[in-house]
Amino acid sequence: MLLGDVFPNFEADSTFGQMKLHDFLGDSWGVLFSHPGDFTPVCTIELGRAAQLSPEFSKRNVKLMALSVDSLQEHHDWSKDIMAYNNTEPGSQFPFPIIADDRRELVEKLGMLDPEEKDRNGMPLSARCVFVIGPDKKLKLSILYPATTGRNFDEILRVIDSLQLTAHNRVATPVDWRPGNSVMVPPRIPETEAATLFPAGIYTKDLPSGKK
Repeated sequence: MLLGDVFPNFEADSTFGQMKLHDFLGDSWGVLFSHPGDFTPVCTIELGRAAQLSPEFSKRNVKLMALSVDSLQEHHDWSKDIMAYNNTEPGSQFPFPIIADDRRELVEKLGMLDPEEKDRNGMPLSARCVFVIGPDKKLKLSILYPATTGRNFDEILRVIDSLQLTAHNRVATPVDWRPGNSVMVPPRIPETEAATLFPAGIYTKDLPSGKK
Protein backbone atom coordinates (compact mmCIF):
# COMPACT_ATOMS: atom_id res chain seq x y z
CA MET A 1 0.00 0.00 0.00
CA LEU A 2 1.04 3.58 -0.64
CA LEU A 3 0.52 6.60 1.56
CA GLY A 4 -2.93 8.01 0.85
CA ASP A 5 -4.46 4.64 -0.10
CA VAL A 6 -7.71 3.71 1.62
CA PHE A 7 -6.85 1.02 4.16
CA PRO A 8 -8.64 -2.31 3.51
CA ASN A 9 -11.82 -2.64 5.55
CA PHE A 10 -10.99 -6.14 6.78
CA GLU A 11 -13.00 -8.26 9.20
CA ALA A 12 -11.23 -10.32 11.85
CA ASP A 13 -11.54 -12.04 15.20
CA SER A 14 -9.90 -10.22 18.08
CA THR A 15 -9.72 -10.27 21.85
CA PHE A 16 -12.48 -7.62 21.74
CA GLY A 17 -14.68 -9.86 19.57
CA GLN A 18 -15.39 -9.79 15.84
CA MET A 19 -14.31 -6.47 14.38
CA LYS A 20 -14.59 -4.66 11.06
CA LEU A 21 -11.79 -2.14 10.78
CA HIS A 22 -13.63 0.96 9.53
CA ASP A 23 -16.49 0.45 11.99
CA PHE A 24 -14.04 -0.05 14.86
CA LEU A 25 -12.19 3.16 14.00
CA GLY A 26 -15.26 5.34 13.52
CA ASP A 27 -14.01 8.94 13.49
CA SER A 28 -10.77 8.05 15.28
CA TRP A 29 -7.23 7.67 14.10
CA GLY A 30 -5.85 4.14 14.27
CA VAL A 31 -2.53 2.37 14.77
CA LEU A 32 -2.36 -1.21 13.55
CA PHE A 33 0.88 -2.95 14.52
CA SER A 34 1.94 -6.54 14.00
CA HIS A 35 4.35 -8.65 16.04
CA PRO A 36 6.19 -11.93 15.27
CA GLY A 37 4.71 -14.13 17.98
CA ASP A 38 2.86 -14.33 21.29
CA PHE A 39 4.80 -15.19 24.45
CA THR A 40 8.11 -13.98 22.98
CA PRO A 41 10.25 -11.56 25.03
CA VAL A 42 10.47 -8.53 22.72
CA CYS A 43 6.80 -8.75 21.76
CA THR A 44 5.74 -9.02 25.40
CA ILE A 45 7.55 -5.86 26.44
CA GLU A 46 6.47 -4.04 23.26
CA LEU A 47 2.78 -4.65 23.93
CA GLY A 48 3.42 -3.89 27.58
CA ARG A 49 4.78 -0.48 26.59
CA ALA A 50 1.87 0.12 24.22
CA ALA A 51 -0.54 -0.74 27.05
CA GLN A 52 1.22 1.71 29.38
CA LEU A 53 0.94 4.44 26.74
CA SER A 54 -2.67 3.67 25.78
CA PRO A 55 -3.99 6.71 27.73
CA GLU A 56 -1.66 8.93 25.67
CA PHE A 57 -2.99 7.44 22.45
CA SER A 58 -6.57 7.91 23.70
CA LYS A 59 -5.86 11.61 24.40
CA ARG A 60 -5.01 11.94 20.73
CA ASN A 61 -8.18 10.10 19.63
CA VAL A 62 -6.12 7.11 18.46
CA LYS A 63 -7.25 3.48 18.71
CA LEU A 64 -4.57 0.79 18.97
CA MET A 65 -4.78 -2.67 17.39
CA ALA A 66 -2.15 -5.42 17.58
CA LEU A 67 -1.95 -8.42 15.24
CA SER A 68 -0.01 -11.66 14.86
CA VAL A 69 -0.39 -15.09 13.29
CA ASP A 70 -1.35 -16.69 16.62
CA SER A 71 -4.78 -17.93 17.66
CA LEU A 72 -7.39 -16.01 19.59
CA GLN A 73 -6.96 -18.24 22.66
CA GLU A 74 -3.21 -17.66 22.62
CA HIS A 75 -3.83 -13.91 22.51
CA HIS A 76 -6.13 -14.11 25.53
CA ASP A 77 -3.62 -16.19 27.48
CA TRP A 78 -0.69 -14.03 26.48
CA SER A 79 -2.42 -10.77 27.43
CA LYS A 80 -2.36 -11.99 31.05
CA ASP A 81 1.44 -12.29 30.84
CA ILE A 82 1.70 -8.76 29.43
CA MET A 83 -0.46 -7.34 32.20
CA ALA A 84 1.60 -9.22 34.80
CA TYR A 85 4.83 -7.88 33.27
CA ASN A 86 3.40 -4.36 33.66
CA ASN A 87 2.42 -5.10 37.30
CA THR A 88 -1.17 -4.26 36.38
CA GLU A 89 -3.91 -4.92 38.91
CA PRO A 90 -5.07 -8.56 38.53
CA GLY A 91 -8.32 -8.85 36.61
CA SER A 92 -7.80 -5.64 34.64
CA GLN A 93 -8.79 -5.71 30.98
CA PHE A 94 -6.10 -5.39 28.33
CA PRO A 95 -6.67 -1.91 26.86
CA PHE A 96 -6.77 -2.66 23.11
CA PRO A 97 -7.66 -5.59 20.82
CA ILE A 98 -5.18 -8.18 19.59
CA ILE A 99 -6.23 -9.55 16.21
CA ALA A 100 -5.95 -13.28 15.48
CA ASP A 101 -4.60 -14.09 12.03
CA ASP A 102 -3.63 -17.74 12.45
CA ARG A 103 -4.55 -18.41 8.80
CA ARG A 104 -2.12 -15.66 7.74
CA GLU A 105 -4.67 -13.98 5.51
CA LEU A 106 -4.13 -10.42 6.76
CA VAL A 107 -0.35 -10.51 7.10
CA GLU A 108 -0.05 -11.69 3.50
CA LYS A 109 -2.59 -9.19 2.19
CA LEU A 110 -0.97 -6.27 4.02
CA GLY A 111 2.66 -7.26 3.35
CA MET A 112 3.53 -7.85 7.00
CA LEU A 113 5.70 -10.98 6.71
CA ASP A 114 9.42 -11.08 7.54
CA PRO A 115 11.03 -13.68 5.20
CA GLU A 116 14.17 -13.83 7.38
CA GLU A 117 12.40 -14.91 10.58
CA LYS A 118 10.57 -18.25 10.56
CA ASP A 119 8.63 -20.35 13.05
CA ARG A 120 9.43 -23.95 14.00
CA ASN A 121 7.63 -25.11 10.85
CA GLY A 122 9.69 -22.88 8.57
CA MET A 123 6.83 -20.43 7.96
CA PRO A 124 7.71 -16.71 7.87
CA LEU A 125 6.69 -14.75 10.96
CA SER A 126 4.95 -11.39 10.87
CA ALA A 127 7.38 -8.48 11.00
CA ARG A 128 7.03 -5.47 13.30
CA CYS A 129 4.86 -3.32 11.03
CA VAL A 130 3.24 -0.05 12.07
CA PHE A 131 0.39 1.46 10.06
CA VAL A 132 -1.13 4.80 11.07
CA ILE A 133 -4.63 5.26 9.63
CA GLY A 134 -6.42 8.60 9.54
CA PRO A 135 -10.09 9.31 10.30
CA ASP A 136 -10.62 9.30 6.52
CA LYS A 137 -9.47 5.62 6.60
CA LYS A 138 -6.40 6.43 4.51
CA LEU A 139 -2.86 5.27 5.26
CA LYS A 140 -0.92 8.18 6.74
CA LEU A 141 2.32 6.48 7.77
CA SER A 142 3.97 3.08 7.62
CA ILE A 143 7.10 1.80 9.37
CA LEU A 144 8.52 -1.68 8.89
CA TYR A 145 10.92 -3.13 11.47
CA PRO A 146 12.52 -6.57 11.27
CA ALA A 147 11.50 -9.10 13.89
CA THR A 148 14.82 -8.60 15.69
CA THR A 149 14.33 -4.86 16.36
CA GLY A 150 11.86 -3.61 18.98
CA ARG A 151 9.88 -0.46 18.27
CA ASN A 152 9.97 2.95 19.95
CA PHE A 153 6.38 3.80 20.89
CA ASP A 154 7.37 7.29 22.03
CA GLU A 155 8.43 7.90 18.42
CA ILE A 156 5.08 6.60 17.19
CA LEU A 157 3.34 9.12 19.46
CA ARG A 158 5.62 11.86 18.14
CA VAL A 159 4.80 11.16 14.51
CA ILE A 160 1.08 11.05 15.33
CA ASP A 161 1.42 14.51 16.90
CA SER A 162 3.08 15.68 13.68
CA LEU A 163 0.48 14.03 11.44
CA GLN A 164 -2.40 15.54 13.39
CA LEU A 165 -0.80 19.00 13.47
CA THR A 166 0.00 19.08 9.77
CA ALA A 167 -3.41 17.69 8.82
CA HIS A 168 -5.02 20.94 10.01
CA ASN A 169 -2.25 23.52 9.59
CA ARG A 170 -0.12 24.52 6.62
CA VAL A 171 3.15 23.66 8.28
CA ALA A 172 5.80 20.93 8.29
CA THR A 173 7.62 19.58 11.33
CA PRO A 174 11.44 19.61 11.25
CA VAL A 175 13.98 17.03 12.35
CA ASP A 176 13.59 15.85 15.97
CA TRP A 177 10.46 18.00 16.37
CA ARG A 178 8.42 17.72 19.56
CA PRO A 179 5.06 19.36 20.38
CA GLY A 180 5.71 22.96 21.38
CA ASN A 181 8.82 23.32 19.21
CA SER A 182 9.00 25.63 16.22
CA VAL A 183 7.57 24.35 12.95
CA MET A 184 8.55 25.06 9.36
CA VAL A 185 6.78 26.87 6.56
CA PRO A 186 6.45 24.56 3.53
CA PRO A 187 8.51 25.90 0.57
CA ARG A 188 5.42 26.16 -1.64
CA ILE A 189 4.11 29.04 0.50
CA PRO A 190 5.56 32.41 -0.61
CA GLU A 191 7.22 34.53 2.09
CA THR A 192 4.64 37.27 1.75
CA GLU A 193 1.80 34.81 2.36
CA ALA A 194 3.68 33.17 5.20
CA ALA A 195 4.01 36.51 6.97
CA THR A 196 0.20 36.84 6.84
CA LEU A 197 -0.44 33.24 7.90
CA PHE A 198 1.96 33.48 10.84
CA PRO A 199 1.67 37.00 12.30
CA ALA A 200 3.71 36.03 15.37
CA GLY A 201 6.70 36.04 13.04
CA ILE A 202 8.85 33.76 10.92
CA TYR A 203 12.60 33.64 10.51
CA THR A 204 14.78 32.44 7.66
CA LYS A 205 18.43 31.60 7.08
CA ASP A 206 20.24 32.53 3.88
CA LEU A 207 22.17 29.66 2.25
CA PRO A 208 24.86 29.61 -0.50
CA SER A 209 22.36 28.34 -3.08
CA GLY A 210 20.31 31.49 -2.68
CA LYS A 211 17.41 29.50 -1.29
CA LYS A 212 16.29 30.09 2.26
